[in-house]
Amino acid sequence: MLGLQRYAGGVATQLFRHMHYAAYSTIKRGAGATAAVPSQADVATSTPAEKRENADMPESVSTSVRIPKGSLVAAAFESLKDENSTSTTETCKANGLSKKIDSLDERIINAKTVNGILAVSEGNGPLSRKHALKIVSILAEWSSMNRAKINEFENDARFLRICRVLGRTVANRAGAATNDKNNSKRISGFRTDDLNTVLGVAGDDEAAKLIASISLPQMVKVMSTLAQRKRRSTPLLRSLAFNISSTTDQLDLKQCADILYAMGTLNFQDSVLAAKVCADIQAVLKKNSEKSAVVGSILTSLGIMRYRDLDIMEALTQWTLNNSEICRPQDISALFITSAILNFKSSNLDDVRNKLSTSIVSADFQKSIDWLNHVWSLAMLGLVNDDQLNSVLSAEFIAKLEKVTNDLSPTSKMKLLNLNGYAQLIAKEYKGSLLAADSSVHTLPLAHSKNKQILVNGMLDALKSLLPNSNYLKSLQDSKMGFLIDAFCLFDNKRNPLPVDKQNQKAIKIALMIVDFHDVCHGTHRSASGITSLCFELLEKSGYKVIAVPYNEFNTSDKLLKRVQYLEAKFKAIISSQD
Repeated sequence: MLGLQRYAGGVATQLFRHMHYAAYSTIKRGAGATAAVPSQADVATSTPAEKRENADMPESVSTSVRIPKGSLVAAAFESLKDENSTSTTETCKANGLSKKIDSLDERIINAKTVNGILAVSEGNGPLSRKHALKIVSILAEWSSMNRAKINEFENDARFLRICRVLGRTVANRAGAATNDKNNSKRISGFRTDDLNTVLGVAGDDEAAKLIASISLPQMVKVMSTLAQRKRRSTPLLRSLAFNISSTTDQLDLKQCADILYAMGTLNFQDSVLAAKVCADIQAVLKKNSEKSAVVGSILTSLGIMRYRDLDIMEALTQWTLNNSEICRPQDISALFITSAILNFKSSNLDDVRNKLSTSIVSADFQKSIDWLNHVWSLAMLGLVNDDQLNSVLSAEFIAKLEKVTNDLSPTSKMKLLNLNGYAQLIAKEYKGSLLAADSSVHTLPLAHSKNKQILVNGMLDALKSLLPNSNYLKSLQDSKMGFLIDAFCLFDNKRNPLPVDKQNQKAIKIALMIVDFHDVCHGTHRSASGITSLCFELLEKSGYKVIAVPYNEFNTSDKLLKRVQYLEAKFKAIISSQD
């Protein structure tokens, strides 16, 4: 029995020294570290263009053994400032019976000393895992604050009981806890995380209930870990979003970056949480004058989420302008790519053009695809110059891309076709390279997603009721600029339809384009995405009048008559504008 007690005491020592080390490491890291994240240049196209840095999270020492990570600490309660021990329960007598008026949660919160908080576990009833987690969290925080010494409770039977409730034990290693030097080495092997502690208590639903009992930094850590594990636990994410949004505590820049990274990686949309994070970014952004990586991380995540908030984008643009000398090329590129995707043009666009748009050259990127993404984003913003266009449309660049990737991806082909159309139709006096007619870039397979095709089919059904016969309509036409024209028809100036297979110089060419959920930006200021706007601009420069058919206005569940009337009104409005 004595051997068992010493073994458990050694485990407790390692556990709480690890807690102290992890809490210290978290403070030392600061806001400079950022989590790895896929490129926002390919939010709509699924091609990574940029990655953010972060230390990888190694696995646990043993898959069959779980250890609560030291950085899991409870919220810092005001009452912890008082060193004196106070009574944790009060009783009152009524009709000869004694009744407790403080809950177990209140007893834990109000405890001022190690003995006081451990005394909570001495009740006759079983201690729940939720309360055990809260006690361990508070002790961990006290240890990291030097408010309590590990040797005060490591062999205490009450503490060992709490550890058993959480099911936390680790295999003993001889001599591992004999000194701080060896202990530090062993700590590095305990690479578990807060998610193990939370999810180790119960399943997702029960774990979600425990979120309120941990501190704000640990909520952020749990959310970040979910993203790293690609685990989209909806109950847990909703609980995290609610509790983080409800707190009045201000997040720091690193925490904001981690939350946005998790939301983008897990495709988790929560407008309240996003608004809270963006507000805190604006509040603390000016204080950051040394690290651009965290700003690049935030920009990347906003692009992945397609979260459009003009205020936060303006603030991030202004910060980049003011701190351009410390910004890495990939962080400046992240500003352009996210601005392009979100269809955002700063009020300081001239400064952006003069100071930033030409500050990056192809040599700044190790991968050719990253330079293509950058030039593509400049085109969407109307900031690209002839030299930049020529650099990506040249045969040498395309050959280099093909050599690196063995074959051009559909995403790369789409972007090159966009840029080729831009060079021909929008760039004034451009005399540089264009794609060769026999280039493999033109062999781009185009198809809509299943949900978008349903909307297109519903629109085509309505158009067939408006037009005399099939030769008055063409559908799903390749624009040769990297996208499909959903429907195409001709009208004269009196709104009479004309056959599309006959040339008519005076005909009004109309392109109907479905705008589905994935073609718009979300957030405070909803708008068509930059990619969608570029497609519309290319069509207009080609001589088409574009009718956008948004998914929230045109519903396939509506009766055919209603859909026909909707499209008829659209035709009338656009043709009348030609008079």
